[in-house]
Amino acid sequence: MNNKFVTDEDAVISVFDHGFLYGDGVYETLRSYGPRIFMRDEHLSRLLRSAEAIGLTIPISMTSLADILHEAMIRNEVGTEQRDAYLRVTVSRGTGDIGLDPALCPSPTVVVMANPLVPPASHLYETGVNVIIASTKRNLPSALSPQIKATNFLNNIQAKREAIAAGAFDSLLLNWEQHLTECTISNLFFALDGTLRTPALECGLLDGITRMVVIRLAGELNMHVEEGRYTVDQLFQADECFLTNTTMEIMPVTSIDRRPVGDGTPGPLTRKLREQFLVIRGR
Repeated sequence: MNNKFVTDEDAVISVFDHGFLYGDGVYETLRSYGPRIFMRDEHLSRLLRSAEAIGLTIPISMTSLADILHEAMIRNEVGTEQRDAYLRVTVSRGTGDIGLDPALCPSPTVVVMANPLVPPASHLYETGVNVIIASTKRNLPSALSPQIKATNFLNNIQAKREAIAAGAFDSLLLNWEQHLTECTISNLFFALDGTLRTPALECGLLDGITRMVVIRLAGELNMHVEEGRYTVDQLFQADECFLTNTTMEIMPVTSIDRRPVGDGTPGPLTRKLREQFLVIRGR
């Protein structure tokens, strides 16, 4: 935290920190496979892009931040062959007087966390998960760019509350035009008419790192991939469906709003992509 390693008890942030007061900050979540941080540079590049988009200067170089991530794993005894790491970098505007002017905060707050990774239960990859269509809509991109991975997550939290109330794994958010976007912390893919489809970034969603990897893998496997604007009705017709993010990788979806996807089991494209992902991630 701010240039030194501290215990969790001593990792204290001022009540005048603008990240706490206004959600003014950015973050990235990463993971390791053993000591290797997966797509580390891509995550740090996106962190830098998010910071630049809100006029926030990260006071640590990306090279130094990469070194800090690896040291944090060592200090917390994670990122070993026996224990993968969950990593988070948070950068807030910093401490300053109350008010919205960023100039009130002379120095950003930087926090790096390293914990043991707790992956989803293994049986979920065999049975698939259920999601619902949230009534909460994705933020309008012209109001707040979804490419900014901001610490203000209320939009997603509201949708997650809906999923919890419905006993679902997660919620899928629609945009202002009723087109599919993403779930609360993951990107969406579905297969229909022999084509693997995923909502286009223009629909208002984050450019997920694992999303990018899956699109590339699908191309290498000669799968036809399409990014576009899709409706719930098209999703209900899907033969298979899955979610992607850094920590859960490729998660099959077998039910949407209590309707089975395809035959209600993870589909062949999903299984093939997951098999290939397991190969490229290595150990």
